Amino acid sequence: MTGRVKSFFTEIPSYLKITAACLIMALGMSLFLIPNKIAAGGLSGIGIVLFHLFNFPVGVSVLILNIPLFLLSWRLLGTSFGVKTLFATVVFSVFVDVTAFLTPMTDDLLLSVLFGGALVGLGLGLIFRENATTGGTDLAAKIIHRIVPFISIGQVLLIIDALVVVLAALVFRQYDLALYASVAIFITARIIDVVVIGINYSKAAYIISLQSGRISSRIMDELSRGVTELKGRGMFTGMDRPVLLCVLRRRDVPLMKKIVLEEDPEAFIFISDVREVLGEGFSFEQKR
Repeated sequence: MTGRVKSFFTEIPSYLKITAACLIMALGMSLFLIPNKIAAGGLSGIGIVLFHLFNFPVGVSVLILNIPLFLLSWRLLGTSFGVKTLFATVVFSVFVDVTAFLTPMTDDLLLSVLFGGALVGLGLGLIFRENATTGGTDLAAKIIHRIVPFISIGQVLLIIDALVVVLAALVFRQYDLALYASVAIFITARIIDVVVIGINYSKAAYIISLQSGRISSRIMDELSRGVTELKGRGMFTGMDRPVLLCVLRRRDVPLMKKIVLEEDPEAFIFISDVREVLGEGFSFEQKR
């Protein structure tokens, strides 16, 4: 019993973060998307359509539509969707209707898409960081993927969002709203990536050179970055060549290039983005 009580108290900060994130999402909906008929996919998009057709509260719609999805998920997926997801779904639905009295901040569609999509993306990103979702199309996608496994969850989400956008355009008979909703979906997705992954992603440099010893020593001394030597073979020449792998901060890349070219002007370098780095020298920086 003591362990359960302790676990409950350790989870309180997480639930507070989810609550704040749900409020941010609700503000994005109530201040920008709902009043301007921007149905940017998902169950909330269906809720927006029902609101403008029948004046039915969006939050109630989202909650009612989620009930069969939760029941199906419980049966097909077990309890994998989690208590946090159930909590986030209920809190978000309540906040959407509680904030419905607020006066819309603008009737400009472009501004509504930009700020509404950004707030929804920020809220969802914070919720995802707490290992939860707001139910809806996430659960629907998992259920459909379980039944039709050759369709990926990402494809299902894209199809559902597209159908909701088309439905809204047909119902409102304003086809430009579908274009605005598509922009909102894109912005939401980008903001989610920024919140969950971060914007300060690093670079991975692969260096092929016969002067690997001097290059690696200078990188470790001057950049204070670790270097790993991999064994490679040039298939054209059949010769063994060392391949250096080094993960760098973006601002370190110019100096790294300078070091390599000074030691070996004929070195081969290619650099790729690294979206998440965990380990000594990077974990704190990525979370900061």
